[in-house]
Amino acid sequence: MVGLFKENTKIALDSIRSQALRTSLTVMIIAIGITALVGILTVVSALENTILKDFASMGANTFSISQYDFSSEINQNDTEQRVNPIISYPEAKAFQDKYNFPFTTTSLSFTAGSAVEVKYGEKKTDPEISIVGVDENFCPNKGLEVVKGRNFNSFDISNNNYVCILGSDFEKGLFENINPIDKTISIRGAKFKVIGVLKEKGSTFGNSQDLRVLIPTQVARSLFSAPNINYDLDVMVTNEALLDEAVDDAIITMRRVRKLSPVEKDNFGIERSDDLIQTLLSNTAVLSISAWVIGIITIFGSSIALMNIMLVSVTERTREIGVRKSLGAKRSTIAWQFFTETLIIGQIGGIVGIILGILIGFGIASAIGFSFTTPWMAIFWAFVVTFAVTILSGLIPAIKASIITSFPSSKAFFSKTSKVSAISSEASLILGRSNCFTFS
Repeated sequence: MVGLFKENTKIALDSIRSQALRTSLTVMIIAIGITALVGILTVVSALENTILKDFASMGANTFSISQYDFSSEINQNDTEQRVNPIISYPEAKAFQDKYNFPFTTTSLSFTAGSAVEVKYGEKKTDPEISIVGVDENFCPNKGLEVVKGRNFNSFDISNNNYVCILGSDFEKGLFENINPIDKTISIRGAKFKVIGVLKEKGSTFGNSQDLRVLIPTQVARSLFSAPNINYDLDVMVTNEALLDEAVDDAIITMRRVRKLSPVEKDNFGIERSDDLIQTLLSNTAVLSISAWVIGIITIFGSSIALMNIMLVSVTERTREIGVRKSLGAKRSTIAWQFFTETLIIGQIGGIVGIILGILIGFGIASAIGFSFTTPWMAIFWAFVVTFAVTILSGLIPAIKASIITSFPSSKAFFSKTSKVSAISSEASLILGRSNCFTFS
């Protein structure tokens, strides 16, 4: 059996080499389908990794109170849709003071400016820095890690100290080759002492999380006095089992702060980190389904093309098949020969498609800023799909090749010396290609 497989493989490779152009086109057709499947699945996998990396750091035991609930879809055509009022500082502060649910910590923050210039000595940044007013609970509640220096403490916040924490990108620009700790920066003419540097977060959907400066809330309010500033509240529950009760109590507290009557709907949003993650991941599932639809359609076309090319090959090699059968080759031997050819072409196309798909997926993920990881599941399914395509595409040509009879008019054929000579010559050529055959 092993010898038969080796012999069929050798014959198949010889046939593939003799039809290099046709084989190359067939391989590329198969590769295109596998590339589409693997490429899209790779990008989707990178998107999921980015979502989990950027949002799961908050933990499954946190929730936020904001102007809107962005985890749910907003129907723009809904006539009952209301514009929620912003969460003002007095409301945010009142909630923070009144919300006393056990095992919880509440942080109050707001984006003071999004296009600010920061100076250090003679150097300055482009006006693209975000300034965020925070308290001592902001970093832990947001899943931010201070890798150099320290976090804010209650003394910094209550005394309105002019201290700040920098995003990681400042060590690549303003403080390149310089330790920023204890250095002094200038924001709108105010001097701030750097007490910490955040761990790199990267970009989330095009927005850099590392180009920001955190300063105490009241200090930020004194420097940035724009009207209608919206404040955010983030709550972390140290006992995850109490998360649902903590959310319910927060809703009641916020309704009290806003003096809503029992019949009035909530005019604010509650976002649980785990719900937000699930909402985003459910959207990626649609992309995965789209990838499979596109891939299957393309691969279906590839399988038809592969089947046609092998049927044409069987037709063109009728004389070769007849000679082999006249010399004693079994039907199963002929069938396995052509099936092996189909298998080799299919697997080459699959391998090429997987490589191209990963490279394209990596390029797209890198350009968008997604977190790329090797898509092992996509690779596995690509091999499975390729093998299935090979079997489906190779069966019919193999069966057709096996049922071809040896030369139909064998008596007349062997009655004339000239024809015997022709058969001998053709047999010699075939024997020269395959070296040996299996006889019954």
